[in-house]
Order: sequence, then C-alpha cells, then structure tokens
Amino acid sequence: MKRLLSGNEAIARGAWEAGAVVGAGYPGTPSTEILENFALYPKVYAEWSPNEKVALDVAIGAAYAGQRSFSTMKHVGLNVAADALFYVAMTGIEAGLVIVSADDPSMHSSQNEQDNRQFAKFARIPCLDPSDSQNAHDLMIAAFDISEQFDTPVMLRSTTRVCHTTSPVELGEERQHPRTQEKYPRNPAKYVMIPANARRRHLVIETRIRELSDFAETFTYNTVEMRSKELGIIASGIAYQYAREVFPEASILKLGMVYPLSPKLIQNFAGQVDKLIVLEELDPFVEDQVRLMGVNLYTPTNLPPAAERYPSTKTIVSIAGELDPSIVRQSAVAAGLLPSDTTAVNLRENSRVASLPVRPPVLCPGCPHRSTFYVLSKLGLPVNGDIGCYSLGVEPPLNKMDTCGCMGASIGVAHGAAIAGDIERHIAVIGDSTFFHTGLPALLNVAYNKSNVITIIMDNRVTGMTGHQENPGTGKTLQQQEAPKIEIEPLVRALGIKKVLTVEAYDVDAIEKTLKQWLKEDEPAVLITLEECALLPSARARWLPLEVIQEKCNGCTVCFRIGCPAILKSEELDPKYHRPLAKIDPLLCTGCEICAQVCPRDAILFREQMLENPESSLASGEEHGEC
Repeated sequence: MKRLLSGNEAIARGAWEAGAVVGAGYPGTPSTEILENFALYPKVYAEWSPNEKVALDVAIGAAYAGQRSFSTMKHVGLNVAADALFYVAMTGIEAGLVIVSADDPSMHSSQNEQDNRQFAKFARIPCLDPSDSQNAHDLMIAAFDISEQFDTPVMLRSTTRVCHTTSPVELGEERQHPRTQEKYPRNPAKYVMIPANARRRHLVIETRIRELSDFAETFTYNTVEMRSKELGIIASGIAYQYAREVFPEASILKLGMVYPLSPKLIQNFAGQVDKLIVLEELDPFVEDQVRLMGVNLYTPTNLPPAAERYPSTKTIVSIAGELDPSIVRQSAVAAGLLPSDTTAVNLRENSRVASLPVRPPVLCPGCPHRSTFYVLSKLGLPVNGDIGCYSLGVEPPLNKMDTCGCMGASIGVAHGAAIAGDIERHIAVIGDSTFFHTGLPALLNVAYNKSNVITIIMDNRVTGMTGHQENPGTGKTLQQQEAPKIEIEPLVRALGIKKVLTVEAYDVDAIEKTLKQWLKEDEPAVLITLEECALLPSARARWLPLEVIQEKCNGCTVCFRIGCPAILKSEELDPKYHRPLAKIDPLLCTGCEICAQVCPRDAILFREQMLENPESSLASGEEHGEC
C-alpha cells in the first residue's frame, strides 16, 4: 500500500517498521515531526528530552539494553549531543541505534548551515543520505540493520527539503525484533571508556570503517543509473533529484551511503563516463573523498561565479546555501556542461517566481514576550539573547537583542561580559524550554561565581518556536501522559539565586519597576515573566479585540513601538500634528492590552469599555473605518 508521506513521516514509519521501540529527541526544525509521528505508533516509547545530549544518552541506554532505538535532532542539536555521539561510536551497541540529524541548508530556521556528514566522518560511523520520502523510509530500516551488522551507531542525515517534502511511500509491515539479550550487558572492556579500554576500542572502530567501505560497494541503496557516457554525476540526498531534472540524459551514481565510500564503486563508475562531477549541497564532502581516491573530476575552464565567490574544492556549485534546479542549471551553464540557449527552460523557471511582498518576521499578536522587549528597549541596556520565539525581539521596532548564538548561551555570555568588567549591566533573556535545555548550568554558574547578571526567563508554558511541543514545565509528555509540572521559581532558588520574582508577562509596569529597582542592586537576579503562548487553544479562547478611541488618539506613535501586527496606521490624520491615527485589526488582536498600557492618552479600550465611555464615538453610534 502506498501513502503520501513527508520525509519526516517516512522516517518515523521506517523506524517503526524496523522494530524500533524507543525514540528520544529535542524539537528543532526541520526534525520535529519525526518523533511526533513515531509517538503515534503502537508499542513504542517516545519522549521529548530536556536536550539532545540527554536524548541520545536515552537512546544509547535502550540500545545497550537490547532494544532498537533512535534519537532525532536538528543539525545544531548534534553539537549538544557530540559527547554522547563520540563515546557510543567507540563502544558500539547491543541493538540497532540510529541518530537522525536534520540539516538546514540556507538556514531557514537556524543560526548556521553546518554539514553534519562531517560528524559521521569525525566519529567514524556510517552516514546515510536520503533523497525523498521513499528513500528516507527505506534507509531508516537499512540503518538499523547496518547498525547491528557492524556493531555501530548509524547516522541518517536528512535536509529540510527532504524532511518537509511529501511523496509516495510503499509501506511495509512492522518487523518484529525481540530484545537482543535478556540481561543487561556486563562487558566493561567494551562499554566502560576508561583510557585503557578506549585505546583498544579505537583500533576496533578503524577496522570497522574499512569493513563498511567494502560493504558500501554492494550496498543496495548505492545504485548506478547508466544513460549517456558523456557525463556522469555522483549525487546523494536532494541533489540527486536536481541532477535527474537538470541532466536527464546523464549517468548517475546515486549514493545512499555517503560515508564511508567504496573506492572500487567510485572508480568503476568514473571509468564508464567521459566527464565526471559531484553534485552536493554545502561542503564538498563526497567530492573530497572522491579526489583522495585519485579520481579525476571535470574542472571547468572558467569557474562559475558562485565558485569564485566561495573558494573551495567544489567547482560546479556553491559551498553555501541549498540548491534548486535553477541554481544547478545556471552553474552547469557557467561550467560549460549545458548550452546557454535554454529559452524554454528559463521561461518555465521564471514562471515559478512570484512577486510577493516582503514579510519580515515579527512576534505574533498577543505574544507575551512583547512587553518585556518594550521595556528593555526603553532601558537601553545590552541584552544577550537566546534561541526561541523571543529571538524576534531583535527586529524593528523593538530592536532589543545584542547577541544570540546558540541554545543556553544568553546567560553564559552575559556572565562573561559582567566578569570582564563591562561598565553596563547585562540582561540575559531565555525561554522556559531553552532554560531547561541548557540554561540551568549557565544560571548555576552565575550563582556560583556571583556576577550581577539579571536573567529574564520568558515562560510561555510551552516550546513555542517549533510548534508547541511539551517540555518539563508543561505537565504533559510527548505521548500525552500526565507528568510533574516543573515550576521555574523554586528551581531557580535551588540553584542559589536569592533575588527571584515571577510576574505576569503582560504587566508592563511591573516588569519595568522590577528591572529599574534591580539595576540599583549589585547581585544576580532572575525575573520570570509568566503567560502562556497566545496561540495555544486555551489562550485563543480568551481573545477579545481592543479598539482605538479616534477622538483621543493623536498619532503619537507610542503604540506602534511595541511592534504588534494588529496595530495599523489608519488613513485618518490627527488635525493638529498630521500624523496617522492608530487603528486595530480585530481579526488579529488578542486583547493582551500591552498597547493599552503604553498608550499615554488612554485611547485604547475593549469595545464594551468604549460603549460605556461617553467620549467614544462608538457610544454615539458612529463607526470609524475597520474599528
């Protein structure tokens, strides 16, 4: 039976069909939906862990105990899980273990576009690279088999286009894989990585990678598609799809396993074509391996513009950003692999480009983080930010975030600036899920080393940026089981912070007064702004739009400074200052009242309040524009 599945859904299905029992991860685009879908299958355990390191340790523990398991994360999550990756590469496993890393070329939702195929080479583990949903499904199953055959963790490295693109998948049945042993292994020489044991295991994994290279020669998903001998292409992942579209007559070596490669397979294919190129996104990962085998790749006489801008061993396409058929075709024309007079093709591609208005990212209407950033903008102090919805505090008109590096970095960076003697007081902002992820150790460090950092934990009661996933503060698990709801304030006090306060996130005055008072005191402090995400169903049920009393509004622009998409400039001008008056879109407004609190003229009220207000034109029966 065939079904239309996204790449993420296909990976989840493949894990279940392969007999995986345990899945653990941390949400992160583009990987999030894998575990959300896996959790729906029968006879499985799935969890959102506090961070990727913990998630991978959980999956490793399950694999040691004899149950097939996997861990999911976006590419930067593997940085967090790197310690676990490298030790399990040394120890091996008892049952199949797969690490799913979802890379994000062009950084659609990421702070970098690292190529995690490099991690597989670094750790000496095999890496599989799916090209569509069917391939993702099949390679996920194959990954568990390879893992057990070679006593190794296996990386399945996908990318945004594969994760989020839907295509047909031939479904199989769940495969039964009983626990590989009844008793937990007692094998310290293999599983206890003290230096003496680790030195012996290093030799084992070097032998293993050579055996995997031999295996790659006949691996089912490394396939040769012979067509014209004029041009041969080595490709994997989504680049394979672009190669087929742009070079329909070319012969292609499609790689399902990109590390390690089989020299014999590569050399045999190279010997059958006149010209050979490697087509891949980001790093020249496959290309460098092929060159080291002594295989001659086609080198254009004139490097394409992209290669001139981004010097590397890649000679056909850029080392930066994701590919698409248009980019591949333009690069091929520049490299002399395709004629330039492709009028019909250009017309088809140009027809795909729509002229759309620019839509800058912005905090949602009613976002509980908006009030805090409004106050921080007024205070003008340096703000060290973190990864989450609140990263959008850097955007105009709030303009209030000065650094943002990775999960949990805000507190550590602020502490570093403080102990370096920066004359300004530093504010660190971090969300609840990110605080649980990696903020805890950083805040402990502030308490222990006694810097005067003020940390604001923006608790919106959910992991918001990736789509409302559960975390230790929500009281629910991934599989919707009741769980302890971890309260942040007592946890912060337990870390050694004495000055702690929880306020309502929409209370502008309370936030401003608290911060101004704490700025007079030279000690660490934590302000917790508490309000659930405005897009949660329970919050949406309370939405009640506000309206502007036109007679009171003079277009002072203060309400515009909070950056709410529901507040618009009307066509009506103030008669004295000739400034546009404010109006509120009732379809967007949630009634959070931040704008009402900052309005110096008390010109923003709920409709019921306006009807009671004798000065309001609504009370006299008049309507003003969309209000």
